[in-house]
Amino acid sequence: MRKLACLLAGLSLIGGGAAAQQALTPGTPSILVWSPQQQSDWYRSIESVYHVNTIHRGDRVEAMLPAAQSMATTFTHDGRSWSVDDYMQTYKVSGLLVLKDGKVLLERYGLGRKPTDRWTSFSVAKSVTSTLVGAAIKDGKIKSLNAHVTDYVPELKGSGYEGVTVRQLLMMSSGVRWNEDYADPNSDVSQAGLTRADDKAGVNPMVSYMRKLPRARVPGSTFNYNTGETDLVGIMVSKAVGKSLADYASEKIWKPYGMEQDAIWMTDTSGQERGGCCISMTLRDYGRVGQFILDGGKAQGKAILPADWVAQATSKQIDNGGPGYGYFWWMLPGEDYQAVGIFGQSITTFRKDRVIIVINSAWPQATGKKLNMERAAFVAALHAAAVQ
Repeated sequence: MRKLACLLAGLSLIGGGAAAQQALTPGTPSILVWSPQQQSDWYRSIESVYHVNTIHRGDRVEAMLPAAQSMATTFTHDGRSWSVDDYMQTYKVSGLLVLKDGKVLLERYGLGRKPTDRWTSFSVAKSVTSTLVGAAIKDGKIKSLNAHVTDYVPELKGSGYEGVTVRQLLMMSSGVRWNEDYADPNSDVSQAGLTRADDKAGVNPMVSYMRKLPRARVPGSTFNYNTGETDLVGIMVSKAVGKSLADYASEKIWKPYGMEQDAIWMTDTSGQERGGCCISMTLRDYGRVGQFILDGGKAQGKAILPADWVAQATSKQIDNGGPGYGYFWWMLPGEDYQAVGIFGQSITTFRKDRVIIVINSAWPQATGKKLNMERAAFVAALHAAAVQ
């Protein structure tokens, strides 16, 4: 029960931010309010709705072989017995993947999705962005976690971000005031990234907005979920490495690890990939992202990340009112961790058992207690079946 309860911790906070991206067609409704049909159609083809950049795959594909044993599971939650089909149909799951030791125990698709179809990640992208920070440190492009964000985004000098470190941003603890209320059209998450008349030429609109925010707490002292800052981290990485996030993700993850298909990354109104949202990839490539991290950030035996990066990023760095928060990863009891996005996206890793569970969905609302509880029960049942 404790593990099930902790699977829920903090999930009501997880979002993607709707203001920063620009639709291809004027009048397109916000991604936060799409109809069920729009979700089903557009989550798999986000490039038909928004501007994107491509994360190119390489020539080699990392094999993902079937496990020797098959896996089927039922579970009981809230007095009801559920099958995999029951859960997928009720919660509009487009893709379900269970890996054990890198092999496929279970792979299922719904909503008409095919194995070659991509699906948008929402905030699962944050965990990829933090991984690229590790790669940039390994490459010597970012000096260290203790470097100041203003060293790489000088437009933030003199703002509430003066003196804030890379590590503090990755912990969501800059101390800068931020309101992540999706229901409030005047909240920071609703307003940040919109182009304004007083924006300075050449300054990313997200940076332009966020450098006006005041300091509210001592940096590093308090967890405050902040999608805008994950976009700042993406901007920081791009500036540090001198290339787009999509190109850097291709160079550091997609090509060396052997992703099966190009991914696409939604961009903001300036053409910058959103560090906090919306990479679209195939279900198996979600699994490969999880496996890359579980394997310590190595590709074909070569270290892409610093030796201790994964251990730090996927362990508690700050108190978030639950099991803890790492570097854009959510902690679970013991050594387990998650990447999570709204509307039912998740990569859950059970480290000791080497089990990875990927779920892509089109929930009827961004998040909610019942949605989270039943996904947590489902994930717990899948994990139990995987280790039998």
